[in-house]
Amino acid sequence: MTRTPAIEIAVQDPAGVRIAGAVGAARVELAQALPLGGLTPSPATIELAVEAARSAGVEVHVLIRPRAGGFHYDADEIAVTERDVRRAIEAGADGVVIGALDADGALDLAAMARLRDAAEGASVTLHRAIDVTADPVATLRAARDLALRRVLTSGGASAAIEGVETLRALVAEAAGSIEIMAGSGVDAASAATLAAAGVDALHFSAKRTVHEHGGVRMGSASDGVGGYEVTDLEIARGIVAAVSV
Repeated sequence: MTRTPAIEIAVQDPAGVRIAGAVGAARVELAQALPLGGLTPSPATIELAVEAARSAGVEVHVLIRPRAGGFHYDADEIAVTERDVRRAIEAGADGVVIGALDADGALDLAAMARLRDAAEGASVTLHRAIDVTADPVATLRAARDLALRRVLTSGGASAAIEGVETLRALVAEAAGSIEIMAGSGVDAASAATLAAAGVDALHFSAKRTVHEHGGVRMGSASDGVGGYEVTDLEIARGIVAAVSV
C-alpha cells in the first residue's frame, strides 16, 4: 500500500501560505522569483508569511538563495546566505532550504556546515542543487552526514517524473534516515506515480500566471508583456486529491 506523502507547496506570499493551509499541506517553501528557480524572499514577506502560517496550520521553510544561475558561491555570497539564514529563523521560520556546491560541482561541505549551524537547530533542507551533482546518491549520503532533515530532488532530471528511478534509489539509500521530497513539475498527472516511489513528501508550486500588458521593456528578460505568478487553490486541490485516493 502506498504511503501518502506529506505535501509542501512553494509559495511567494501570505496568500499562498493560506492556500497551503486550506488544502492540508504540511508546510510551505517560501521564496520569491520562482521563474528563476527561487530566491530569498524579503524580511517583510517572511514575517507576514509566518503570521499567516500560525492560523493556517502550516510550517514555513524559507528558501535562502542569494542569486540565480547556479550554486557555486564566493565568500561574499556565502556570508549573505548565512545572515539570511539567521534572520529567517529569528523571524519565526520553522526551517530553511539551502544548497551550495564547490568548484568541482560537488556539495560544498564546509559551506553547508556553516549554513546548517546558522539555522541553530531548525530544520534544514538541501534543495535541488543535488540534481546538478554528478552522483545524487553520493550527495544524499553527504547531506545525511551533515545531519540535514531532508533533500528536495527531481532525481537529477528536469522533471521529477523523469527521474523516478533515481528517486527510488534515493529512497532506498535514505532508508528513513533522511527525508526524500520529490519536486519539479509535480502535477495531478504525476503525483500518484511519484508517491508510489516511496518518497516522504511531494513539493509543487500549483501556480498560475497573471498577465499584464505594459508595452514597455522593464529589464533584459522583459518583452513588454509583464506577468507574475500566484498560487492557485484549484490546482493545489487537484494535486492533493491525486495522492489522497
